[in-house]
Amino acid sequence: MQASFEFEAEIRSAAGTRAARRLRRTNKIPAVLYGGDQPPVMLALTKNQVDKNLEQEAVFSHILTIKLPGAKEVQAILKEVQRHPVTESVLHLDFQRVKADEEIRVHVPLHFIGEEASIGVRKGGIVLHNLTEVEVVCLPQHLPEYLEVDLTNLDIGQSIHLGELAVPEGVQLAELAHEGGASIPVVTIQPPSVGGETAETGGEQT
Repeated sequence: MQASFEFEAEIRSAAGTRAARRLRRTNKIPAVLYGGDQPPVMLALTKNQVDKNLEQEAVFSHILTIKLPGAKEVQAILKEVQRHPVTESVLHLDFQRVKADEEIRVHVPLHFIGEEASIGVRKGGIVLHNLTEVEVVCLPQHLPEYLEVDLTNLDIGQSIHLGELAVPEGVQLAELAHEGGASIPVVTIQPPSVGGETAETGGEQT
């Protein structure tokens, strides 16, 4: 079942650090909604709803619904979450409006499958995840929740590169637009470690 996320929002008028602190003391989280050829709107969100939504990885790779006063709904993506450096509590959210006919750039997670069954791991190899997410470019309706990376046939010393990832129709990997992007390693199976160093490379990668 496809996940869906809603954020009940109030419009706030006061800006600045002091106003944000006062807001958080009332269990509200300050946020801003921008983009879509419209001026930014300052929002206040319910802390409990924010925390619950952010518990799910998929919130970062879905089209979200921002419910504004007056029964108005806006489609958006979550662009940034600011957290306290010590407590990790949410301090501020940035949302970007989306339009059905305009491409968006979103980071989506990579889900690695077939690791334990892979050729290299069965030989004792160690999986090294070079990337855990990638930036995609697509229309909102084509936004994938995640991309799968299958390691089943990967042997020791082999890698899966960015240009080898399978992506849905209508989706492009942003990094492939740059020279050398296709050769960026996503995941590698290293030789078994011996005394803290790899048996074949002496701890150094080529």
